Amino acid sequence: MNELLWYFSRATGVISMVLLTTTLVLGMTLSGRRSARPATSTVVAGLHRWLGLGMVVFVVGHVTTAIVETYVSIGPLSALVPFTAGYQPLWVGLGTIAFDILLAVAVTSALRHRISERVWRGVHLASYLLWPTALVHGFLLGTSDQPLLRLVTVACGVVGMLAVSWRIQATHHDREHRRSVTAQGWS
Repeated sequence: MNELLWYFSRATGVISMVLLTTTLVLGMTLSGRRSARPATSTVVAGLHRWLGLGMVVFVVGHVTTAIVETYVSIGPLSALVPFTAGYQPLWVGLGTIAFDILLAVAVTSALRHRISERVWRGVHLASYLLWPTALVHGFLLGTSDQPLLRLVTVACGVVGMLAVSWRIQATHHDREHRRSVTAQGWS
């Protein structure tokens, strides 16, 4: 049974990384250069939300099975407080930081219509830290004797870096209007 939990933990971790990268790319598409067709943006936003929610489910499965399986010492406290695990505290701690950021992004996204846009956006920007932290966690704690798992993590890294590079260079078609709106005071 413990071996099954070990495999489940690794599988949910890899699936989480793929979903996180896909969600990151979709989010970059939404925040970068947009198409002139609002219907396209609506579909991308819907995919971003649903895949993000799916990722949260897989991450919770990953964390839960990492705690329950007894091959390594990762307690419930280690899921929320970084660098407290008995096994590889630095690398597990990076996963914990990523999980904490994910929780903050998920909670503020669920409360988006009840909190200010500025707070939501500020917390949501933390996903730019979430992704590389989770990537390093997955790469360094990934199963070294399973090259396919490492390859998936590396592929996620390449795709994510391409998306970040594109986002840095991308501009909105209404950039000047956005600047004038941003310069206005918000209450």
